[in-house]
Amino acid sequence: MSAVAALVVAAALAGCGTTTYFAGRTLPPSGLRNRVLIAVQNPSPSTKGGLAFVDAYYDIRFAYNSQNSAGAFSISVYAGSLPITIQNMPEEQVGAVYGYGDGTFTIVNYAKENSSGSASGLNGLSASIFVTRNQTFTFAASQSGHVLTVLDKTTSSAYPLSLPGVYRVSVNTGGSVALAFVQNSNYVYYPMKLTGAQTVAYSGGSSSWPKAAVDCEPQNVPVWCLFQAQSPDSVDATGTSYGAPLTFDRPVKAVFSADGGTIYVLNCGPECGGNTASVSLLPAGPMIYTPGQQSGKLPKAGAVPNIPVPGGASNALVASSTLYVVGQQLQADGLFGGYLTTVNLLSNTASAPVSISDGAPGALSRMILADDNTLWIGMTKCTNGERAANNLPYGCLTMYNTSTNSVNLLPYIGDATGIAAVTGLHKIYSAQGGQVYINSTVDGTSIDNQYVTITGTASDVAYMDAITDDNNTDY
Repeated sequence: MSAVAALVVAAALAGCGTTTYFAGRTLPPSGLRNRVLIAVQNPSPSTKGGLAFVDAYYDIRFAYNSQNSAGAFSISVYAGSLPITIQNMPEEQVGAVYGYGDGTFTIVNYAKENSSGSASGLNGLSASIFVTRNQTFTFAASQSGHVLTVLDKTTSSAYPLSLPGVYRVSVNTGGSVALAFVQNSNYVYYPMKLTGAQTVAYSGGSSSWPKAAVDCEPQNVPVWCLFQAQSPDSVDATGTSYGAPLTFDRPVKAVFSADGGTIYVLNCGPECGGNTASVSLLPAGPMIYTPGQQSGKLPKAGAVPNIPVPGGASNALVASSTLYVVGQQLQADGLFGGYLTTVNLLSNTASAPVSISDGAPGALSRMILADDNTLWIGMTKCTNGERAANNLPYGCLTMYNTSTNSVNLLPYIGDATGIAAVTGLHKIYSAQGGQVYINSTVDGTSIDNQYVTITGTASDVAYMDAITDDNNTDY
């Protein structure tokens, strides 16, 4: 059902006195059915963070009529500092907001339009953090703390797994595989929970851990271990495979196939100080962290399939049998230029890269699919790239038409740090230069944003009433 059709059904149901609108979702207290959440830093001299939301149907911050007199809308009870990212999960009617000012990770209830406190047990500030859709596991990469922390609700405990330099973590859609990445490294790591029998077997401490384990916690009776992706050359006494490390080229992120069986590891290559940008293919089965669910083996060292991506590979998005890969390509003058490459996942072949917005080398861009066959890409530091240096048109937000392969580079108004696709209404919201903007997905033109501007710095946006969790740039 499209968002417009859902709105019509919602209106009919509202007339019958029900409190749901579509897909069994609860009509929120605001009465709004098309909400965009905005992470706001420093909304006032006395507050370092807030979560505002707007009516994305009328593009206003206040009630359209007198049925709701709440005035400007905001998430109640939120107390985080400098919120920077929103992991959007509209199917579950929740969002996870990370506050970089105090390290808080807060679950926002979309149905109630409030938050219920932040997660405990994190170790230092997190450069990358994700919660599974069922909210059972949270994985946080703390580069300053040198740990990958696992928050496990099944044991009500936190497990800080030592990994110096860890700065990013990727989790699959089903919440069964997590991969950790170390800055300036050529290796990939993954956590795994142990069974009760394994816990007893490892009770002797580090000397009896699996040979491939980098760290196990607690160290005397391990519950979670961190492994390096290795060839299955040998098997230890516990049945754990180990061997030569699988080598990549400055891996920075992983995305996953639609069926969850394949992991696409993005090798950042030259833009991260490496040699060759590419996408490596790994089976997901051996890395499933749930006890007893691992299946198959990782490939032998040197046998990992790679798809070269000359345009660069620092972020990607899977859409059916197509992988859209974004990166920065080193130019002859020593500067970097932004490129988009499409990879056919049926044949594992890459197209010729097309020029898009420049950005900071190695930085994670924002990518989201929207109405009218458009893919939107947001970059940061686009003023430092090839286009600006050569007086060419530049901007941090790109609209790419996936059916015509045409590129529309929007004018520069600041770093593009957030994008939300308001599906069915043919528009996107974005956070650029610390403010909220709206654009048409038909032709990229600007839509009047005067009634959605915020006081403070807008760092991220999310469409709370999207049909699927795919409407999300933190994935």
